[in-house]
Amino acid sequence: MPIEAEFKAHVHDPGRVRDWLRERATEEVSTYHDVYFDQPDRSLTRSGRELRVRVIESETDTRAVLTYKAPAVDAASASKPEYEADVSDADSTRAILDGLGYCVLVAFAKHCRNYRFVSDGRDILATLVTVPELDGTFLEVETITDDDVPEALATVRAVLTDIGIEDLDITTEPYADAVIARRYGPNERP
Repeated sequence: MPIEAEFKAHVHDPGRVRDWLRERATEEVSTYHDVYFDQPDRSLTRSGRELRVRVIESETDTRAVLTYKAPAVDAASASKPEYEADVSDADSTRAILDGLGYCVLVAFAKHCRNYRFVSDGRDILATLVTVPELDGTFLEVETITDDDVPEALATVRAVLTDIGIEDLDITTEPYADAVIARRYGPNERP
């Protein structure tokens, strides 16, 4: 099962982090338009699962991806098994999910600067993220693994250390939860 071994952190000096990443990889700028779905009773969210349709717009193309994430396998990082499939029509995919009884939990945009490189023999994706509704800049560093989650997370954490990210900057709060809290308040949910 593919597991996205990932840490996400708040970034205090985005310019310095961007310079560090640009020394190692070509920058790919994209905007992700994410729509998260759930059952009307919010059973997916309560069980730690996610169902998302993402449209990725870059300078060269637009593509759509359907993603399912199972509950986290590591509490400290919130790393989850992840399954993705390219879809040719995001609107039809959303209509299918709606027809199956899923409802939109939240939709928002993420502005991303992606950097792909190798560290400790692993393919790494580092992404600087801003979400217009949230304060600050975030850094996601991830690698995909099948079974060696602790070792994969050690590699990801080492990259964060090299960049200068400290443990207190790491967060496991999903963007969807943060956007919902910003829109509806801490005690309200859509």
